[in-house]
Parts: sequence; structure tokens; C-alpha cells
Amino acid sequence: MIHRYIPFVLASVLVLGGHAAPLLAAADANINGVTGGKQVQVPRLDAAPRIDGLLDEAVWQQAAVIDDFHQMNPVEYGEPSQRTEVRVFYTVDALYVGARMYETDPSQIRARVMRQGQGLLNDDSFNLMIDPYFDRRSGYLFELNPNGVRVDGIYQNVSQVDRNWSGIWQAKSHIDAQGWTTEIRIPFQTISFDPAHSEWGINFRRAIRRNNEEIAWISRNRLINPSIAGTITGLSGLQQGKGLDVVPYFIARREKVFGTPGSTQTTIQPQLDIFYKLTPQLNAALTLNTDFSATEVDDRVVNLTRFSLFFPERRDFFTRDSDIFQFGRIGNGTLFGQEGNDAIPNAAQQNGRPFFSRTIGLSGSGAPVDINVGAKVSGRIGAWNLGTLVVNQAEDDLTQVDQQTVFVGRAALNVLAESQVGVIATSGDPRQGLSNSLVGADFRYRNSHLPGGKVLESEAWYQESKSELLSGDDAAWGLGLSAPNSNGWRGGYSYKRIENNFNPALGFVNQRGIEDHALDVGHRHFLAPGGSVRSVYGGFDAYRNSNLDSGELVSQIVDLRANANNNTNDVLSVAVLRQREVLTRPFTIYRTPTGSRSVVIPVGDYAFTRGSASLSFGGQRVLSGSISIDKGEYYDGNSFRRSVSATWQPLPGYSFSVSYAENEIELPYGNFTVRQPAFSSLINFTPDLTWSNRIQYDNVSEVIGINSRLYWIPEPGREAYLVFNWGLIDENKSKDFRSTNNDVTVKYNYTFRF
Repeated sequence: MIHRYIPFVLASVLVLGGHAAPLLAAADANINGVTGGKQVQVPRLDAAPRIDGLLDEAVWQQAAVIDDFHQMNPVEYGEPSQRTEVRVFYTVDALYVGARMYETDPSQIRARVMRQGQGLLNDDSFNLMIDPYFDRRSGYLFELNPNGVRVDGIYQNVSQVDRNWSGIWQAKSHIDAQGWTTEIRIPFQTISFDPAHSEWGINFRRAIRRNNEEIAWISRNRLINPSIAGTITGLSGLQQGKGLDVVPYFIARREKVFGTPGSTQTTIQPQLDIFYKLTPQLNAALTLNTDFSATEVDDRVVNLTRFSLFFPERRDFFTRDSDIFQFGRIGNGTLFGQEGNDAIPNAAQQNGRPFFSRTIGLSGSGAPVDINVGAKVSGRIGAWNLGTLVVNQAEDDLTQVDQQTVFVGRAALNVLAESQVGVIATSGDPRQGLSNSLVGADFRYRNSHLPGGKVLESEAWYQESKSELLSGDDAAWGLGLSAPNSNGWRGGYSYKRIENNFNPALGFVNQRGIEDHALDVGHRHFLAPGGSVRSVYGGFDAYRNSNLDSGELVSQIVDLRANANNNTNDVLSVAVLRQREVLTRPFTIYRTPTGSRSVVIPVGDYAFTRGSASLSFGGQRVLSGSISIDKGEYYDGNSFRRSVSATWQPLPGYSFSVSYAENEIELPYGNFTVRQPAFSSLINFTPDLTWSNRIQYDNVSEVIGINSRLYWIPEPGREAYLVFNWGLIDENKSKDFRSTNNDVTVKYNYTFRF
């Protein structure tokens, strides 16, 4: 099958080689002259400032000063429109960073977000990236807006950020007549580092949203990540105290199932998490009687495909050091500021993951299953990245699965400048209780120092599972090559093979007995400054999925698309998609909740074409949103999907959003319409006290889900939740909804740091 794509790959190489070389050579001088070898020695001081957002203490005058910033967007290495000044020093127990963001017109500062942890994509912001291992592969991201809202994350696969990671650090911001300032304190106990290194990687980025400008200390290809960073030197004698965090939780919950007498239950449940730094590089974690009731709910999705969907992990215990457990770049989505392959379904990208933590503590239906105890040891020893996880899951009465103990082990060795080779092993089956194990190996190559700052990545991986009741055909492997560049030419090719009996019980598989090919080629062009359009992109994406035994096609998608964005972050996109689906068994695409009516597409070979267009408006406005349409053939009928969303932010800290999607499907076997309205509100009384609400409905399941969360963070490391959930259903489609269940949970935790 690979030979079908060789002409496309060769053509892409010829295009890249013939047209890109002069541009790459011209850019080299800028990159080497502006970003090459930036290094700053930071002082160790005894005094520490009060973290209030004001840079008025004398200690800041003794800090190292960094002010040689350049524009990253829209013109990389251009002169910034506003001046930025950063000061850095450290004490025995923390790194301190202060920044002055000058602004000639402070009334233009965008600062609407007031909820801790909320994304700052549409606000003015300042972020700090540190690479404490100085390995150019890993690191932490800390970001603030002018309201002092903190957002953090941990880098995965060098360039992706897992924003579910959360650490204890202090920061405040302040707006004044000169612009705005921020102060950051990062305790050394919060992060992991190699005490043998007196050098860390570091970088800074500032966003000015009124003109959608980004400013950086060091950038390449309009990106920053651990492989693109400067260096701070002089770090020594760093202390982490005893390295012990003890986090007790108090949880009280009342649950009720309507229509079931005696189902109301009230429970009071303690929980304990313990985090201990065995060394500055190696972390140990223990969780007892774990409860995930305060975790944010998933977005409601109606599945109109033949294959299961994928939902991300949101639980804190599993997201800590999650970068250690990444394998083979499986599941890599579109990176920030870059284009991906839109033809690959999201679940197909994730297919074949050896470890997916949502298999633990959640039943197949998504209902929570108690975790009695969980332990994790993860971190780095020299050039090795190590992670082990052991969890004892309680008996699941619903699926009648006995108590289970599961294990995951991961080791990866840093090789070359930015690459890794590793192994993974898992044991246990928390959802079926059968004997299951898996072993795998992967190699990930990355080079971000090609001429012109271009990036080249490749990977190869192999896995084999052993499962009770299954024998043979139990392997999976894949390879890929990509140039994930944010400007100019980009492209990639990947291959994945999943055998019939491959069964990673602690991973994710939504299709077996298949092989996948994916190819994408595209080009982004940045226009000269001053015009109404900032950049345009055009690309070709393809995805092919075929049966491993017969070689017959299962699914194929070819997507031609283009988009353009302006200086206020408005984006216009158009696409034409050609799809082919081969059904070897009938596909029930629609069924009412009671099963009284269903629409079934019979066995056959279906090819169809659709067109789509969308327009989205930059979220920095008081009123923003998007509108999209998708119309054309669908199997041997037609479909017309339209959606609209709007977000109103009347004041900083207040946000109200509505969305509505409707998909009319007409088939010879029956017509139906899928409707999905949703409403959400976010009210921030202060940056530390937030009330969020979300209501979701779809007319296929006829279920309304209501989630309300009151969230209070009096200080980093202390959190309180009041969570309310309510479910209703209209089984007979009579518009007579009845309550199915509700629950109210109070949860509070306090971190004792030693």
C-alpha cells in the first residue's frame, strides 16, 4: 500500500527543494544573528520580594536584565511595537522573574480572563518557559495575563504542551500608566531539575492582542519550545526543603437516581495525596481513596462514525509528569500555530496508544470506579526519563469486574541533540478483569536546527500485547516523517498497522485489523505588513484506512483546504472533501433512545463529496464567535450541517457562550436531524473565585446534562469546589423530560509543604 503514496512524497520533496532553498538560506542570517547563543548569568540574592505584581523593591535592581526582544509575529525578527524588559534572579529556594510590559496606550490592554487556569489565547499575556534539565527536550510553561491569572503546563514531545499539569507557584500582575508588570516566583520544590547543571534553558514571550503581535527573546519558525531557548547560568546550591507535599482532601457527596426507591446516598470520604521528591530529578506520588468528582465534564458529542470516539484525560493524578509516558508520538494533534492533517479522524490519531490513563478509574461507559490506592515514581536520572505507575482499582459492580491492580512502566533515553529511544510495558485489564500485558519500543527523532530554522521529525514504534482468550496477530507498529513548520512549506507522511488481536487493555484502540496511511502537504505564506490579511494557507490532506487481511479499503478521505487570517485573528476557511466508505456490514447510524426507530445504511461501497466554509472572529472582542456550513453528498444521500457560536464578554471576568449545531441527513432508508445546543457561563467574582455553568443537549440521546461548579483558590495549593450535576431524558421524544440522576459534591484540599 505504501507505493501508492510514493509519487506524492517525491513530488513534495521536489517542490520543497526547488522553491524553499533560497528562502532558507536568506533566513539563516537572521536566525544566527538574532538568536544564536543568547546567554545571561543570573545572580543569587538573599532578599526576596513580596509577590504583588509591583517591581518596586530594591532587590529587582540587582537582578539580571533582559531587554533584547524581537517580534515573532507577524514579522519574525522585526522590531517590536512595544518595549519589554525582564529581570531574573534566584534565591536558595526559588526562581524569581519580573517583567515590565511597556504600552503607549494602556487603555488598549486586553485583560478579560479572570479565572485561574483559563486559557489566555485572546488576552495580553507574558509567558516564561524553563528547561531545568537543559536537555532541549523537556520543560515547563508559566503564563500570566494583566489580571494575574496563572496558566501552566508541561512540555510533551518537545513542542506540545499538556496544560492539565498544575504546579504550585506564585504570581501577580499590575496595570499602570506605563503598561503592566508581573512578578513570578517558582519554588524549586515545584519543579524537577538536575542539580549537577548550573545552566537552564529559558525563554520569554509576550502577546499584544490589540494588534495580534507576539514578541519573544528567542524564536525560530515563529515558535518557542525547549529546543528553541536561551541559557541562564550561575545556578547553584538550589534547595527543595524536605521535598514533601502532603495533600489531604475532604469530600462530601449526595447522589440520587430518580425512579429508584432508596437510591439516595450521602457519603463523606477523605482522600490523601502525598508527593515526595526522592531526588531533585525523581518524584514519587501516592494517592489513597482517590475521588475525581470535581473533574470538568467532557463535551457532548454525537458519534456519526462507525468507530468509537476519544476523550482526553483531565484528572490531576494522571496528568502529573504525563510527558514521561508519551510513546511514539501517537496522538500528536495539531500544534499551536501550525497546521495538521485534517483528514485524519481524531480517534484514528490516537488509535494504538499503549497507555491511556482513562482506562483506569472509569468504566467503559465513563462512570467513575473507585481507586483504592495509586502510586507513581517518575522523573529523570541522567539521560534517562523514567516512569512507573501502579494502581489498585476497586471492584466495579456495574460491569462485575473484580478488584484489579494494574502497572505501567516507561523508560526513554535521550540520544542525539533532541531525540529519544524508549520502551514501555503494561500489565492488567481494569475493564474486563482478564490477564493482559504489553511491551513496546519507540524511537523519536527531532532536528529543529535545519537551515532557515526548519524542523524535521520522524518516529518508529513497535508494540506487542498478550491477552487471555486471544492468540497470535497481536502486534502493532508504525512510522512517520514530518516537517511541522509554522511558515513556508510543511508536510508529513505516517503509516500505522494494528493487527486483529492487538489488545492494549491499558491503552486505546478503536479499530483492529487495519493499516493506515496519512499524507499532508501545505504552505503558509505571510504577507507584507500593513495589509488587511496577515497570512494564507493552502494544503492537501489524505487519509486511507484498509483491511489488513483482504487489503480492501475501509475508509478514505482526501481534503483540499485553504484559510486566511487577518491582524485581529479572524479566520476564513474553505475546504472540499472527497470521502469513500466501504461497509462490509450494515451501519446503524441513528437510533432513538427506546430503539423504536433506527436508520441503517446497508453493505456497500459509497463515495461522496462535500464542501465546507467557516468564519471565526478573534476572541479578544467583547462579542466574538464563529459560523460554519458543511454541505454535500453523504453515503447515498445528502447532508447539510450548520453551526453557530457566540461568546459575549461584557466585562472582565464575565463570559456567556451559546452554540448550536444542526445536521440534516437525508438517506433512502430514512431522514433524521441531529441538533446540539449548548450554553455556558463563567462568572469570576475575583481571579480566585469562579462560578461556571454548562448545559448540553442532543436530540439523539435526548439527554440534557447540567454541570455547575463553584471554584475557589484562596492561594496556590489550596482549592475548594462545590459541584452540582443533573441529568434529564426524554425517552419518548414527547418533550416531557424526566430527571434521571443528580449529585452534589463539596471538595476541599490543602497542600502542606515541607
